[in-house]
Amino acid sequence: MAMIGHQDAEAAFLEGWQGGRLHHAWLFAGPQGMGKGAFAARVARFLVTHGRGCEGQAVALDDPGDSAAGRLVEAGNHPEILHLTRQLKDKSKELARNITIDQVRTMIRRLHLSLSLGEWRVIIVDAIDDLETDAANALLKTLEEPPAKTLFLLVSHSPGRLLPTIRSRCRTLRFQPVDRDVMTAWLHDLRPMLEIAEVRAIVAASGGVPGKALALIDSDVAAMEKKLLAIAATGDPENRLREALAREVGGTSNRARLELVIDIVPGLLAQLARERSVAEIAPILAQWDRVQRTVRDAIRGSYDGTMVGFEIGNCLADLALRSAQPAR
Repeated sequence: MAMIGHQDAEAAFLEGWQGGRLHHAWLFAGPQGMGKGAFAARVARFLVTHGRGCEGQAVALDDPGDSAAGRLVEAGNHPEILHLTRQLKDKSKELARNITIDQVRTMIRRLHLSLSLGEWRVIIVDAIDDLETDAANALLKTLEEPPAKTLFLLVSHSPGRLLPTIRSRCRTLRFQPVDRDVMTAWLHDLRPMLEIAEVRAIVAASGGVPGKALALIDSDVAAMEKKLLAIAATGDPENRLREALAREVGGTSNRARLELVIDIVPGLLAQLARERSVAEIAPILAQWDRVQRTVRDAIRGSYDGTMVGFEIGNCLADLALRSAQPAR
């Protein structure tokens, strides 16, 4: 399934390929979940199945090209497509913190070998943000003196943090969040069984990022909203709802559910602001600020999901307590 939001990037790449002016290094920059890695894979497949460009030739990135090379790509063993990504730790299911200098050196040694198949070699680094410092410097030297017929596709979620010298060696393609109406229509076509209200809630929570929207589809957005609104309505006097919420979003395995809560709470607060009197809007805005501070502090620290979930619950419960107080 192709992501949306890639049309401009596809047109820019194909323009360079058709004119025989393909830049040797491309930086795919944008929020995580925009499908930049998937786009890099599509570009790699296109190159190893099509070869050199041809002025005026009408093509699309997903055109099949050479069938034998295409089968190797589908099997994941085309010899001229190299991937640099974080590896699993020894005897562990966790990924290493960084892409290491040893991985980059191994890749560089491959670049000194002759092409064994086709006319292009493609290096995908996903994500270049994960390179340790020595690895980034080693890659930079290769980008400064690139081998012929070698294309570097560098995926970045935070391009501003990269070495300026790396950015300066690349042509940047920016992947921007998708317009809300376009996202709504796309998700509605993709999951026609969903109620339109739920589709809109997912789109709002996704921030225009297709990958995030797809992840949210697998979460029960309506059920989570119901739990959060119950805390805001009742104040959860015995802490049962807040404790359940904290358990549900705590721990590494529940990170996606925590992010869902973080995403949908601002919309719920906006809904409460519309439903309540003018006098109650200021407390709602204060709790919105409190939620934002909680999330920022968690990101700077250890990102304790249990703590964040319980504190968000406290913010909502406090609204119920405020609304129950008699006017003075």
